[in-house]
Amino acid sequence: KVRPYVYAGRDITIKEEARNRFLYGRHSLLLRATQILEQSKGYIAKDSTGPKYLGSPQHIFLRYRYKYKNNLQYGIVADKDAGEQLFKGAQKNGFDFYSFHLFAKNLGIIKNLALGDFTVNMGQGLISWQALAFHKSVDVMNIKRQAEILRPYNSAGEFNFHRGVGVTLKIGRIQTTGFISYKNLSANAVVDYINYLDYVSSLLTSGYHRTASEIADINQTKQLTFGGNIAYDYNRFHLGLNAVHHSFNKPLQKSGDPYNKYAISGKSFTNASTDYSYTLKNMHIFGELAVDQSGDIATVDGMMMSLDPKIDFSLLYRNISRSYTSLYSNAFTESSAPINENGFYTGMEIRPWPGIRIDVYADVFSFPWLKYGVDRPSKGSDYLVQLTWKPNKQVEVYTRYVNQTKAMNLSGSDLPTHITMDRPKQNWRTNISCKISSSIALRGRTELVWFDKRSGQPDNGFLMYTDIIYKPMMKPFSANLRLQYFETDSYDSRLYAYENDVQYSFSIPPFSGKGYRWYFNFNYDVSKKLSTWFRIAQSIYPGAASVGSSYDEIDKNHKTEIKLQLMYNF
Repeated sequence: KVRPYVYAGRDITIKEEARNRFLYGRHSLLLRATQILEQSKGYIAKDSTGPKYLGSPQHIFLRYRYKYKNNLQYGIVADKDAGEQLFKGAQKNGFDFYSFHLFAKNLGIIKNLALGDFTVNMGQGLISWQALAFHKSVDVMNIKRQAEILRPYNSAGEFNFHRGVGVTLKIGRIQTTGFISYKNLSANAVVDYINYLDYVSSLLTSGYHRTASEIADINQTKQLTFGGNIAYDYNRFHLGLNAVHHSFNKPLQKSGDPYNKYAISGKSFTNASTDYSYTLKNMHIFGELAVDQSGDIATVDGMMMSLDPKIDFSLLYRNISRSYTSLYSNAFTESSAPINENGFYTGMEIRPWPGIRIDVYADVFSFPWLKYGVDRPSKGSDYLVQLTWKPNKQVEVYTRYVNQTKAMNLSGSDLPTHITMDRPKQNWRTNISCKISSSIALRGRTELVWFDKRSGQPDNGFLMYTDIIYKPMMKPFSANLRLQYFETDSYDSRLYAYENDVQYSFSIPPFSGKGYRWYFNFNYDVSKKLSTWFRIAQSIYPGAASVGSSYDEIDKNHKTEIKLQLMYNF
């Protein structure tokens, strides 16, 4: 077990180290195929024009990756979404999306070197953050963005990454990063014949190119991005300067809706920021101050502190101008992107006795300008309390209460702008996990939601499921099964539930309406090199005439998904 981390002998030359990195790493080849068994309207010809989805219903994901310890990684990703063509039509070169990356570390003063596709993560996410990052959760101390500035990209998403070259140099306490990227983007292109203008109304992030209209959006704009970071670290102190510039060959111009008044627009955008962190005894403070090309300001500042061996405390303040704009950003905010928001968050984790943990947070926020679906400046709040009991390693029980209030437009109004109203939402969840033997574990959850109880027609929701997890020791196979029932009055009272999946894949789907859901996952290691996974999942809606909407509508009351994955390591 120690052998991979210990070397005894003469110093290895740079030539030998380079040879070792390229010859003695680990290869892996992953193939995943997914398909909805029922046929949706997009694949059925309704008139002389034929089916709307031009390709087959299989979603195919292929990835090859080579990795040597933590020092070298390269690979290729190919992805075809359901409904896209393969080796024909708009995808004559095979898959709809290809990605390549080469990422090396610790090459003398070169700390990181990225070629091909990579992500850029700076500060607290106000100007750029493309790696996985979470917002509010029961983990009340997880409020700080932390990641390497450059990271390799080997996912199937077709938007949130850069394509080019990036390098990080480290000399003493100074670390410098620079990168440049150039790629084509799918977008809704608009031709204004009156003013003789070509512009883009929106950038498409889904990656879908299934229909003739979606195919027409492929590579409608080109994006050049460059930027960098200079950071100084000394003991417990960090200070960084960040900048990023984006330019497009066609200007961006959103729709003229009032909530888009301050939306990102034009052909070029620049953001700059400074970020900091400092640890003083049992207290850690951090933050970022950013500015865009128009001089609009955004700031995020936080603190984490251990008040007692049994109490941890977190605090975060954000103030983001209503006209601040950024691209590829992801900070700790209520909204999905750091725009048009002020807020104050505080959380506490208390461990009063062994096996008992109490997590609480309170977040109050406001939006100085309009938002999509909210036709006025608004404010809201979010409160959570969770009690967790873990008497031993085999049993864990937690119960959670969440109270949220946000403004929303009321439907049915003939006025130029909608009437808005603060609409509260309450969730209560109880979850039990129990390992009844060395091979079998059980997990169950009950969750209730009450939406807009102040109105004359409040919405309620209910979800309950049971998981059976079978993983025998020293055996090459494992399996898990879920049985679930859900019932909600509308989509407003929808509920979410994390689902186990094949390796490197997961989902947190929303559930609304009335129905049942079950899934079954099975994993079998054929040998030390070859592993297989199989998954089948089905949602059933008794009494419903169809499932889904638009081209994804299925004229049955059920929807079934199967997934097969093979992984070969060599």
